[in-house]
Amino acid sequence: MNIRKTGHHIVRRIRLIACIGALGTAFVLALPQVGHAQNVTPPPVPGTLVPQDGSEAFLVAHAFGSQDYVCAASGSGFAFVLTTPEAVLFDNPVGNPSHRIINHFFSPNPVEGGTIRATWQSTRNSSAFWGQLVKAENAASAPDFVAKDAVAWLLLSRAGVLGASANGDDLSVATFVQRVNTVGGLAPSTGCSSPKDLGTTAFVPYEADYVFFSKPTATTAVPERN
Repeated sequence: MNIRKTGHHIVRRIRLIACIGALGTAFVLALPQVGHAQNVTPPPVPGTLVPQDGSEAFLVAHAFGSQDYVCAASGSGFAFVLTTPEAVLFDNPVGNPSHRIINHFFSPNPVEGGTIRATWQSTRNSSAFWGQLVKAENAASAPDFVAKDAVAWLLLSRAGVLGASANGDDLSVATFVQRVNTVGGLAPSTGCSSPKDLGTTAFVPYEADYVFFSKPTATTAVPERN
C-alpha cells in the first residue's frame, strides 16, 4: 500500500536528500545510534515532552531534510505556513555505514478518514505511524533545550498506524514520537509580507533526532492490508 498522496515532487526531493546523505557518509557515521528498547536511552527533554503512559524508547534515528513553507494570508497580514516536512531518517549501527530507514512527510491518515498528519513510513517494510501533536517546546518556552534558530521540539501521540509486511523495525508498535535536537528549519523572516508574495515557497533545511516509543505490554491493532 502506497500511503503517499502528496505528489511526485516530494518523492524526487526525498531521493535528492538521500543522495546528499549518501555522499556525506563520513559525517553520517557520527550520528546517534539506533537500536531496540534495551539499547536505547532517549536524550534529555523538557518534562512536558516525556510520554506519561509507561512507553519506552525502541528506536532513535537522525533526519536530514527540509521544512517546506508557502506564503499565505494570515489574519490581517501574511505569513509562511508549513505545508510538509520532507526528510529521510538514518540509523547508525556501530561499525557500519548509516542506512536510510524511514521517510517523513505529511499524508492523509486512513484511521481518521484522511486527516492530514505527520507521517513516518519505514523503507524496510512499509509500516507507518501517523502522529498527533501533544506538546511543542520552542526556544522561548524551553531555552535550555531548543536553539533560537531551530524548529520546536515535539511530542506526538499515535493517531494511526499501518502494520509491517516484512522483518525490520515495525513502526505500527509506536505509541509516541519525539522530535528533539533540532537544527534549522524555521520559516523565513522575510519574503512574505504583501499580496505579491502569496504562493511563494521556501524549503528550509533542518536536522533532528526522532525517538520512537512503544508500550511493551500493549497490543497494537493495525489496519488490514488488501
